[in-house]
Amino acid sequence: MSSSVLRIKPEEIDTAEKRGKYIVSIIGCGQMGVLHACLFAEAGFKVKCSDANQTIINSIMRGKAPFLKHEEELKLKNYVKNGLLDATTDVKTAVSQSDVIVITIPAKINDKKQVDYSDIENSCKKVGTSLRQGSLIIILSTVGLGVTEGLIKEILESASGFKVGVDLGLAYSPIRTRDEQTIEALTDHERIVAAADKNSLNAALAILEVTIKKGLKKTGNIKVAEAVTLFEGVHLDVNIALANELALICEKAGLDFQEVYQLMKTEDYPRLSLPTLDNENIWDEPHLLLEDAENLDLKLRIPAIAREINEETTKHAVNLTKDALRNCEKTLRRARISLLGISQTPNMKSPPKKVAKEIAKMLEAKGAKVSLYDPYLSSGEFVGMQHPLKKNLNEAVEGADCILILTGHDQFKRLNLRRLKVMMKMPAAIVDFEGTVEPDKVEKEGFVYRGLGRGVWTR
Repeated sequence: MSSSVLRIKPEEIDTAEKRGKYIVSIIGCGQMGVLHACLFAEAGFKVKCSDANQTIINSIMRGKAPFLKHEEELKLKNYVKNGLLDATTDVKTAVSQSDVIVITIPAKINDKKQVDYSDIENSCKKVGTSLRQGSLIIILSTVGLGVTEGLIKEILESASGFKVGVDLGLAYSPIRTRDEQTIEALTDHERIVAAADKNSLNAALAILEVTIKKGLKKTGNIKVAEAVTLFEGVHLDVNIALANELALICEKAGLDFQEVYQLMKTEDYPRLSLPTLDNENIWDEPHLLLEDAENLDLKLRIPAIAREINEETTKHAVNLTKDALRNCEKTLRRARISLLGISQTPNMKSPPKKVAKEIAKMLEAKGAKVSLYDPYLSSGEFVGMQHPLKKNLNEAVEGADCILILTGHDQFKRLNLRRLKVMMKMPAAIVDFEGTVEPDKVEKEGFVYRGLGRGVWTR
């Protein structure tokens, strides 16, 4: 094998000027793809973003992405202007010019909760046909056990005619952070890097090390790394399921889960999650692991039950809304309900939550009239939901019988309750799933309040 990035030494990329000699292709321009493109560009690498969607590519070339903070968009625009970052729909050309190929295409979970790897397969086929000998491929997508060294490796070798570990490098470095997805969050979280051969592992460590402040953990067993990511996701899912179950007890017993939670938070006691609607960041891992277990002729009972509980919490959200309206002497049928905060994280522009779609669908099935509002989404960015998106908060709450707070954006923490009384159709309800507003103040102003685990406020 000729000299390549697989033989790279840390001292060969220890300055931005040296790193500028290497080209990194990002395959898939979703949130993780664009964030990593910015990470590599910030480190000094030349970056080529590739995606089949021309609209996404055009946005990136304008320095825009619907999930970046304003200051991150400014960085993106600067990388494009300075020639550090380029974007194209031509995956094959980008790959043929690149030393490192980073694949961020996620596995899909269909309506039947089955895992679909077709997008990853198609991307690997395109990548494989244009790979240069000596290239390093890094998989960032969360996948099932054995998928990297099985499905992905086989497709890359078949399409390229090269051999992984001899002609090509293949590494796995999934995203493990559950916090707000930002450039800073990615650099400040410990990362796991795995590869089956020494050259691939050392090259991946050298490349990723210059983008990560927190540090890297390495393993020569890719399947172990796959398991780490899946197990962490399932662990969090189970923790949330327990919190959601305990929240039901609090509601029935007239207790406030938040008060119990604060007293439980001690250094010598394992931390319990807060109750929440179905968590967007752990949607894939449980289903991936459950399918892996089924393929191994096993039935994982606790993860399966946890998933069922967390998905049922969405239905419970509708029941809380129904109960709140009943205490206003109203019914769901013909009630005007406004869903506030449908993007995934505070202070970020991100795609609509799956749970927002589900709640809106269930409410409308019961005869309610639903509208939506989010301060970080515009109508141009808003796709995939068949409900009107209001231009501002005033328009969203005007004449509403009930508002549901799905994400604790800063704007909702500063709600003017007295003004809401004038604008909404009183008596009205506020159902808060994020602990965004203070229940005492809400009820003092004459609203009916409901929240997950908030059993004290049940008038």
